[in-house]
Amino acid sequence: MQQPWRHFLRSSLDRQPNVGRLVELCEENYLYLTRLLPELREMHGRYCSSGDGHADLFLEVIEHARYTSVVHLTYYFDHDHGREPDPDVLLRVYHDAEQVEVIDLRQSSLPVGSLYEAPGLLNKWQVNLFVFKWLAFCVLQGHRFRSEDQLSTCALG
Repeated sequence: MQQPWRHFLRSSLDRQPNVGRLVELCEENYLYLTRLLPELREMHGRYCSSGDGHADLFLEVIEHARYTSVVHLTYYFDHDHGREPDPDVLLRVYHDAEQVEVIDLRQSSLPVGSLYEAPGLLNKWQVNLFVFKWLAFCVLQGHRFRSEDQLSTCALG
């Protein structure tokens, strides 16, 4: 069975990014994020999603406003110099527009500059495409956060 996101990827990756395609990508990110966080508006604090054979996924709901929420998603990996988040993303969720904007992304696999440095559109496209693939991966692994699952089942990040 073909994964639903494959059609979007096939139709988007072979074309140059433009503002319209970036908006579509932000809408796709919203769809995947709401599958991970179906109760986002009721959630506050820190959460963990754990699955057999998968890395624990950590969530922190940072703030809610009337039309937006800000969330932080990450994995934590042990290194010689301690535990580090990777990827580590800060997202603004626009509930009214049903879009997700990447505020900040830190990770080791995709070298990106500032979101707003030239070429800004290409930078925003790459960052949002990375988040799109990661969110789809998390959903396919079965990750899901519910409001009653406050951080307790995973090792603290």
